[in-house]
Amino acid sequence: MSPTPSPAGPGRLRNPFVPDFTLPPIQGGLAPVITKIPTKHPVVFLTIDDGLVKSPESVRLLAENGYPATLFLTSNTVRDNPAFFKAFMAQGSLVENHTVSHNVNMTTQWGYQRQLDDIAGMQDFALQQYGRKPTLFRPPGGAYSTAMRQAVAAAGLKAIVTWEAKANAGRMDYQYGNSLRPGDIVLMHFRPEFAADFEAFRSAQVAAGLEVVLLEDFLDVA
Repeated sequence: MSPTPSPAGPGRLRNPFVPDFTLPPIQGGLAPVITKIPTKHPVVFLTIDDGLVKSPESVRLLAENGYPATLFLTSNTVRDNPAFFKAFMAQGSLVENHTVSHNVNMTTQWGYQRQLDDIAGMQDFALQQYGRKPTLFRPPGGAYSTAMRQAVAAAGLKAIVTWEAKANAGRMDYQYGNSLRPGDIVLMHFRPEFAADFEAFRSAQVAAGLEVVLLEDFLDVA
């Protein structure tokens, strides 16, 4: 089944599947961590990080294939041209939080308050530039801690999102198995090899018979 236009606005896609997973709530001041979505639906979730390389080709590839994506952006990386990513939003993608600094060692080098400031700074930047506060957070490098889970919740985000599959250097890498599975969250980056990574993802997605669905819609946090 293909996504259909949503009455919510031009370019927005509606999840055609009834979600069979509920995002766990924040408990004890700790944001939940989501690595894969347990679902019986034939869906896969594309997430794209950082925002360093701003190529019109990346906009075109997502548009031509009708793929919505979750964009985990870093404000220090995108602030030279934040408007570039509005083209993805017009196609149905959403901007989420990948910190201000992208310090991959923040869980070991920084205490709670500095982590909170870095995460909250991206919340403010996203609201100012894109008109929406992010609801999902991706840790730089994927590492997280109890202090980070506390900071994410305190910044108003609903969950930390990691991954078990990624498109990298023109191929797919899997933590488990050798193909995409329903509910996989796939990591990509805005890099010079975007087209090759995208083709690796698309080939794996088609081979697995999965539909690309916006993660926020499936989690009801859009």
